[in-house]
Amino acid sequence: MQTGPLAAPTQPSRVDRSFTFIDLCGFTDFADSEGDVAAVEQVRCLRQVVREVTPLFGVRVEKWLGDGVMIVGVDSEPLVAAVVAIEQRAHFTCTLPLRAGIASGKVLLVDGDDYIGKAVNVAARLCDFASSGQVLAAAEGLHLPEWVEAVQRSHVQLRGLGEAVEVVELRVGENSPPLHDVPDRPGWWLAALLDGLTRPVRARRGS
Repeated sequence: MQTGPLAAPTQPSRVDRSFTFIDLCGFTDFADSEGDVAAVEQVRCLRQVVREVTPLFGVRVEKWLGDGVMIVGVDSEPLVAAVVAIEQRAHFTCTLPLRAGIASGKVLLVDGDDYIGKAVNVAARLCDFASSGQVLAAAEGLHLPEWVEAVQRSHVQLRGLGEAVEVVELRVGENSPPLHDVPDRPGWWLAALLDGLTRPVRARRGS
């Protein structure tokens, strides 16, 4: 049977996006020692936290990756806010700690549902490089909420990349005031939300 010519593939478009990879630390050892059922519960815990937090910051889950997740956003600031909120919330919800890598830049959007480019690779490699509980971000194109601070800036040679990447560790600022009472300030609602999510963390630190 004769068929018509295949449609020409559409050309990929180049877009600015921010990416994060988050995974559970020590998952393989935990599954080995505690069993598959306990391991699945940790995966479900991570996914529940991610599902609760990502819509609040206007970012979305791109892929579930077993014991991890890839999240994408148009801008870096709300993505950073979401990642920090996820890490803080999971700290008190899940047994296993998280680690995360963040990077931003121009990438190719292929067939409307996949991303190819350096920023994707850097975010994935930074997640692999991060220690337990660490959120690492490439400094290039990074914009932070007022209540998130960058510490320990350094250049890191990541596996599979030719040039070293300038990297910062992100954390909630110790002296960041809650901004829920200043609605005329840019990004106030994101700050108010994170203030609520991290209040248990600050309460425990002060106890």
